[in-house]
Order: sequence, then structure tokens, then C-alpha cells
Amino acid sequence: MEKLRSSMDPAQLHCESASSETALELESALNIQQNPMVLIDRDYRIIAANRAYREAYGVRREEIVGRHCHEISHHSPIPCHMRGEDCPHQAVFRTGQAHEVRHIHYDQNNHAEHVRIRGHVLRDQRGRSYLGEEIIRLPPQEDAITCNDLRMVGKSPAFLRCLHHIEMAARTDASILLFGESGVGKELAAQAIHHFSSRAAGPLITVDCATLPENLFESEIFGHERGAFTGCVGRKLGLYEQAHQGTLFLDEVGELPLVMQAKLLRVLETGSFRRLGGNENLSADVRVVAATNRDLRAMAAQRHFREDLYYRLAAITIDLPPLRDRREDIPGIAQVLLERIGRDWGGRWSLSREAERRLCAYNFPGNVRELRNILQKAAALADGPIIEAKHLEFFRAVVPEGMATPAPQSARPRPAPGRGQCPPDLLEILEKYQGNRRQVAEHLGVSERSVYRWLRRLDKH
Repeated sequence: MEKLRSSMDPAQLHCESASSETALELESALNIQQNPMVLIDRDYRIIAANRAYREAYGVRREEIVGRHCHEISHHSPIPCHMRGEDCPHQAVFRTGQAHEVRHIHYDQNNHAEHVRIRGHVLRDQRGRSYLGEEIIRLPPQEDAITCNDLRMVGKSPAFLRCLHHIEMAARTDASILLFGESGVGKELAAQAIHHFSSRAAGPLITVDCATLPENLFESEIFGHERGAFTGCVGRKLGLYEQAHQGTLFLDEVGELPLVMQAKLLRVLETGSFRRLGGNENLSADVRVVAATNRDLRAMAAQRHFREDLYYRLAAITIDLPPLRDRREDIPGIAQVLLERIGRDWGGRWSLSREAERRLCAYNFPGNVRELRNILQKAAALADGPIIEAKHLEFFRAVVPEGMATPAPQSARPRPAPGRGQCPPDLLEILEKYQGNRRQVAEHLGVSERSVYRWLRRLDKH
């Protein structure tokens, strides 16, 4: 059989059922790949798996061939794009282009693991097209990014998309601008970018732009020579110079006054600077990551932020999702925070099921920072190692289960189902909105949490 060859012509994407003989031939061709790899038809059915896949996941050929890929990898009865994830199958068959994502897969012991998926179109000699899905299993240390004893953790589609964008951006040397509400973990994201980049062995230097005094800006950023000002008794390396061959993180960059913005722009564009009181032109090899919770483009239109500095910083932009858009991650994040609280306070706490439900129903305008504060108070109120719902009664801004802000009538073309009742056509509605739970919730006139709960029930059947 002619070797499988890549095809990037969408018009040629046509998939038929493969015979057992053909499947074995395809599998033989896949065995030259060192990484686990499966071949999937247009109906999401696995038709072949290479030796590396079977050995890595401890399965036999007959246990997976003919079954749906989402059933095997995600333990889900529905395709991953209907759960809001970035689905390589849907992307590759729609565009004909290669597609790479980060996903959560389950191994033979039902343990979740982070994997990187590379999907592309493959054709056999008869013109039949398939998705070739290469699986790169990530080591445990890449499951979460650690920064100052906190971890960037999650399994939600919103989190995985964000983490994938961070990984892809980190591979470049371009400037990156992080957008996100207060408390979403912008410093953790900057740490992740540095961790995934070729500069990981170099320093990560943080500049808190919100607290940097204007009269000390040049001295802090560019450094100074001895005698540069009254009381200056020695040379000091600036933060920009300290970040040589590493990353400079400009936190809350939108808080910089215009005068300081102009000075920052010059060094970012030329790479050269002078220490305060010095005459020598110096340079440093620095990658810049900036973060803000403000709309810098709107500020630039109002002349409150330099437009040229915005475009210098925003070569790549990444949006960090708020906690209310990744509610399924709240229990895991809460556990990490409780572990840290336990180390600091000399105790150990965990959440009851009802306490988890109460937290997951809350919108968290202060995001992870607010969650940490709530858990600290709850741990102080708890009379044992289990935090119960009664220990969370001090915060009451909870969205009741099954309730939501009323959507416009145009967004609700049908009556909402009864409380706790999953609509019979939920999967069709998910398909219509391409897995976007928020749009599905608005369509049905229920909370996003209710849609999530229904999907969890479907997963268990």
C-alpha cells in the first residue's frame, strides 16, 4: 500500500468505512511513528492505533478500534467540541489544515493527564481521508505551572485553550500582552510563558507598574551610576538589565503615566539604554510580557495610553478567562489554595460536596484572589478539617441553582425546561452553538451552571 500522505485540500475530504484488511495496513504504516497515534474517520470512529498507542495506554486493538475517539480519550458520549473544547477532528475536517491543541485525556486507569494533540489529514491509496492524531503525553510537571507556591491548574475548555495559547506564544520571542480581570492570575500566566520559552533558564523580573514612583522610574528600570543623585554611593543595575537573556514582566502596565511610557517605549524599540548618570550606551537581550486589566486601545483613543507603546507590547495578545467562565475548575483551584493555607496555618482542610456546589454557583468578581480570601475565612470558621456550606454563609452573593439573569426574548425562542430537567434536544442545541455553554444557556433561559450539570449527567451514562 502506498504510504499515507498529507492532504490539505478540503474538497478532497471524504471518508468511508475501512475494511479490516485496510485498517491493519493503515496501522502498519502508523507503527513507524514513535509517539502514540490513532487514525479516526469522519464519524469519530477509531479505525487504527499504532503500537506506541497500545503500549502507552495498555489496551488491545479490539478494545478501541470501531469505538468513538471521544468515548476512549474523554470518557464522554459526545464529541469534545460539543463540550466547548477545541476539537482537532472538527477543525481538520472543516479546514483541511493541521491543527494542534492541548487536551485532557484519560489513561487505562481512568487518571486524567494533559496531552498535546497534533492532528492532520491523511489519505490512503484509494483516496479515503482520515484524521491522523498524534498524541504527545506531557510529563506531570507540565500539568500545572507553579509560581510562588501557587499553581495554574484547570481542566475546563476555557483554561485549556488559554494554556495552549500561552504555550504557542511562548515558543516565539515576540512581546506578549495579557488581558484579564483583577485576580485571574496574570503573574502565573507570565510565569508559564517564561517556563515554556527558550529563556526559561534566564531570569524572570517583575515590575509592578502600579506602584513604581515616577521620580524613581529611570533608576529602577535602567539603573544608575555612582553619584547620579544625592546620596547615591554605588552603581545599581536596573530591572531591564537584570532581565538580560530572560523575561521582563510589566504588571499593570496601563497604570504607567505618559511620561514613563515614553521612556519605556524607547528602550523597548531600540534595546539600548543608559544608566542614570552614565554616558555609555548599553543593551540587553530581553523578552517583554505585559499585563493589564484595562482596555488599552480605548485608553489610547482617549490619549491616556501611547498607541505606539500599545502596538509594541501587543505583538501577541492573550485573554485570561475569569473564574465564572471556568466554574468546573473551582474545586481543583480551591484544593490547591487550601493546601497552601494549611501549610501557612499548620492545618489541613477540604471542602464538603455542598460547599463545593455553593462555591461553583458564585460569580467571583474578584476571581481567584477572592476565592482565596473566602477560603481563608471559611477555614478560620471551620470547627474541623471539613469546610461545610454553613462555614460559607458569610458571603451571600450566590447565583441560585437553575437561575440566571433573564436573557432578551430574542435569545429565548422556547420555554425553559422545568427545574432539574435536561431538554431532550440538548445535544442538537450544543451542536448549533458549537459547544458554547453560555449561548446554550441563553437559548434555554437557564444558568450556565445548569447546562454544565446536564452535561455531567450525560457523561455518566
